[in-house]
Amino acid sequence: MHKLAQLTDDKLVQQYANGNHEAFDALLQRHQSRLLSYIYQQCNNAQLAEDIFQETFVKAIVTIKNGNYTENGKFANWLFRIARNLVVDHFRRENAEPTVSTDDGNFDILNRKDLSGDTIEDELVDLQIRDDIRRLIKALPFAQMQVLVMRYYRNLSFKEIAEKTGVSINTALGRMRYAILNLRRMAQESDIALTH
Repeated sequence: MHKLAQLTDDKLVQQYANGNHEAFDALLQRHQSRLLSYIYQQCNNAQLAEDIFQETFVKAIVTIKNGNYTENGKFANWLFRIARNLVVDHFRRENAEPTVSTDDGNFDILNRKDLSGDTIEDELVDLQIRDDIRRLIKALPFAQMQVLVMRYYRNLSFKEIAEKTGVSINTALGRMRYAILNLRRMAQESDIALTH
């Protein structure tokens, strides 16, 4: 780990992309404090900052592992941009109140798509997707399935998951990354659509 600490961010990303998981730990240690402080300054909520911090690293992990990270010597900036976008998305979702102008006399405020029920076809497709996802999740190794269920179905933070499973946050993040990668791989192999 000591030798890794001397490498540049881009070298660490490269090593991590090639399968060296200690390189990711070095990146996490290098940027953890500043990134968490930055996120906290943006949202002024410790729990939310922790969640967004973890989501930032999950996004980074998936992007790097999928080969979509382009080296430009600005890994830290990229990481902070992901975090900033996640903070903005969070507040955008929180403040999303649909506004409608009724200036047009022909507009019926109650005749909107979001107020109408899904068609039976939509409901069947959604049901099929949920069944497919449940089947894929059950096929994951137990540790990956456990983290994924705790995060997405029980809405626990990675810190809470780490405490409940008796592992480090890094290990919980790693298990989530592998769970997502394995779900995508299994869905591709089985030709299953995860959305419609």
